[in-house]
Amino acid sequence: MVDEELLSILACPQSQQPLMRANQETLDRLNVAISTGNLTNKKGSTVTEALLEALITEDGSTLYPVREEIPVVLIEESISITEIT
Repeated sequence: MVDEELLSILACPQSQQPLMRANQETLDRLNVAISTGNLTNKKGSTVTEALLEALITEDGSTLYPVREEIPVVLIEESISITEIT
């Protein structure tokens, strides 16, 4: 789990919006899309690894994966939430 102090200073590198933890419902929808091979990140790569944790922008439009408790806050690794509707 991402440290609370770190989370308090993280922001989306593109929009500068604060990031917060994605809820379980969002993670479940993401993981269904990942398991069917229907989720890509901003750089166009198919996301293949299920997510136990992710960070989402304040407006809920962009998600960043957390891998081994490390937030991957890179624009090219971001996932558009509109893809998992």
